[in-house]
Amino acid sequence: MLRIPPVSGSGPLTQAMATAASGMSTQATRMRVAAENIANANSTAAVAGGDPYRRKLVSFGHMVDRGTGAELVRTDNIRADQRNFRTQFDPAHPAADESGYVKLPNVDPLIEQADLRAAGRSYEASIAVMQQARTLYGKTLDILRS
Repeated sequence: MLRIPPVSGSGPLTQAMATAASGMSTQATRMRVAAENIANANSTAAVAGGDPYRRKLVSFGHMVDRGTGAELVRTDNIRADQRNFRTQFDPAHPAADESGYVKLPNVDPLIEQADLRAAGRSYEASIAVMQQARTLYGKTLDILRS
């Protein structure tokens, strides 16, 4: 998990940096979970009739940092997707049930790839906010030194 160091201060630029940092952290979690789902898209059960890998979903929450007053996003929880598994008739498969059907993960790689791209774009947007806030912070310091 990506750990973003705390940002000290309470001005608007500090709040922007803290908000961007929290966005980067949550989007990194979202990318990790999507990558895990893609990696397990074809994983079957180890025993006959058993359940395969179950897709994971990330949900986010909102909080306010008491130190900076910044509104932050946080990973609320990571839970299993309760949608039904796909099935495939393959009586020779070691994970096949007594009817010859194998349960396959409820993962759609196309959806996971789209989620991965969206998380990447959100991460990049947070980086842009962080860079802009740093630039403005530096310019403010330059003005104060003059």
